[in-house]
Amino acid sequence: MMKRVFTFALVALMGLALCTTVACNKDDGSTTNTENNGGNNGSNNGGGNVNNVWVDLGLPSGTMWKNANEVNAADAEYNFYTYAEAVEAFGDALPTKEQFEELKDNCQWTWNDSGYITATGRNGNSIVLPAAGYRYCDGSVSHVGSGGYYWSSTPNRSDDAWELHIFSGGAYMNYGRRCNGFSVWLVKN
Repeated sequence: MMKRVFTFALVALMGLALCTTVACNKDDGSTTNTENNGGNNGSNNGGGNVNNVWVDLGLPSGTMWKNANEVNAADAEYNFYTYAEAVEAFGDALPTKEQFEELKDNCQWTWNDSGYITATGRNGNSIVLPAAGYRYCDGSVSHVGSGGYYWSSTPNRSDDAWELHIFSGGAYMNYGRRCNGFSVWLVKN
């Protein structure tokens, strides 16, 4: 019975997490310039997202961004991944430092006081990212609701890797220790 209750609660939380993300909302509420591939883009994260909508933000490279963070069944409360877990689970779908730089430089970033930031591309399409915080290597969690940290696939030195940091002031690139737990947001090239 407890297993059923836990499974139901986990599924409900995953559904709630997906419902909090918005893809390509225009002023009239319509959704445009998205692609639904129906698959999981090669990710093998166990739970996977059922909502694989790819958003065209009008970036010069044509890179499409997923409309939701990746779920981590092993970390159902926060959905954080270490760098090694993210690279292993998502491979080429994990954005590079350069892809994050392009996103950062070509989108308008708008903070919502509820702990979300919207990235709006030049074509008017947007995606909403939660400020989920991060997990230190020692297991403690920080910055929930005030900052979001997203792994890139690009390493920096032997113990670090590049990440996109979002907060009320916008977005910038930084690097974090690979043992930290950060969110994952995928791209489709």
